[in-house]
Amino acid sequence: MPIIAPSLLASNFLQLQDECNMLNKSDADWFHLDIMDGRFVPNISFGPMLVAFFRKATNKICDVHLMIEEPGNYAEMFKAAGADILSVHIEACPNLHRNIQQIKSLGMKAGVAVNPHTPVELLKDILGDIDLVNLMSVNPGFGGQSFIPYTLVKIRQLRAMIDDRSLDVKIEIDGGVTEENAKQIIDAGAHVLVAGSSVFKSADPIAAIARFKAL
Repeated sequence: MPIIAPSLLASNFLQLQDECNMLNKSDADWFHLDIMDGRFVPNISFGPMLVAFFRKATNKICDVHLMIEEPGNYAEMFKAAGADILSVHIEACPNLHRNIQQIKSLGMKAGVAVNPHTPVELLKDILGDIDLVNLMSVNPGFGGQSFIPYTLVKIRQLRAMIDDRSLDVKIEIDGGVTEENAKQIIDAGAHVLVAGSSVFKSADPIAAIARFKAL
């Protein structure tokens, strides 16, 4: 049974309390929170203050995805805001092991996010130190994009790397996840589905989440 992590970036920000209440009632497992700085990606979303509001609104896991430059400068802020999982981009971290050590030392689970063009083989030396790999299945920065099919190959490659070493590392797929492709993604070896538009733009988000959860 997959972990379902609706992306609040796709929610109605004028009705955030209602959106949080809906997720709390649903089968969603995590709140997925996308942080964009306008530098690493060509968009700006929100920062620690809003994460702190989400933390107060739910007891579910807050899965924070940093699409930002110099994430080490902000890890303590996101811990203070209530992040349970903090993912940093391999492309933004020339000293990735140091970033992972910092996240773990602050008491959070550590994730590494990987852009579509980045080979999963680059995770080989860090895989034993992390809890999660966020495989981007769209180019980061904007919601509502279409799933990049080659991601299925990368999922299978990464799952083999994890299983060969009997590691406890979850594979999270972020971008373009729909009810039509979700089973393929799970069958390829993913554990966590980040769903934005396919949940929040659905006529019945709670039912949509239940259908994802039943895969």
